[in-house]
Amino acid sequence: MEALKQIKYYTIDDIYALPDGQRAELIDGQIHYMAPPNRQHQDIVFSISRKIADYIDAKKGDCRVYLAPFAVFLNENNNNYVEPDISVICDKTKLTNNGCNGAPDWIIEVVSPSSRPMDYYKKLFKYRISGVREYWIVDSKKNLIIVYNFEHDTMHDYTFSDKVKSGIYEEFEIDFTAIHTE
Repeated sequence: MEALKQIKYYTIDDIYALPDGQRAELIDGQIHYMAPPNRQHQDIVFSISRKIADYIDAKKGDCRVYLAPFAVFLNENNNNYVEPDISVICDKTKLTNNGCNGAPDWIIEVVSPSSRPMDYYKKLFKYRISGVREYWIVDSKKNLIIVYNFEHDTMHDYTFSDKVKSGIYEEFEIDFTAIHTE
């Protein structure tokens, strides 16, 4: 009989021990290394985050917008650490110099070829159970934006030809025809 493979579990200390410049996330004690984002990915992240931040500023809102790499510790245990592309945090008590302790209100992940399974499956599950209110998956290769509103248990699909409404801000929407994807 063959011996069972020993699974090694990692903690946030292992993430902090990575060499400078090496990015990784930690989900259920497993390290998931991250490839550097390409220019198109960065253009999309910047365009979306700028629209959100401009809206919050115009409304004199309390929420803050953070771009990766920004540390999010999803729960109090030491084995779930992510760096969402965009995090919107409205509860300032969650913010420390190290990042966000607890679930952001709104997370947006822009899909890269290497992040597809993480964004569509693992992170979807983790974000939902940790208390994220809204999660968007933005996939330019599929011309798809999936909006999960966990508070209302809804999911809607959009394209880059649509205006996509936010669930946490009733009057706010992003016109994806104006998002830079080239």
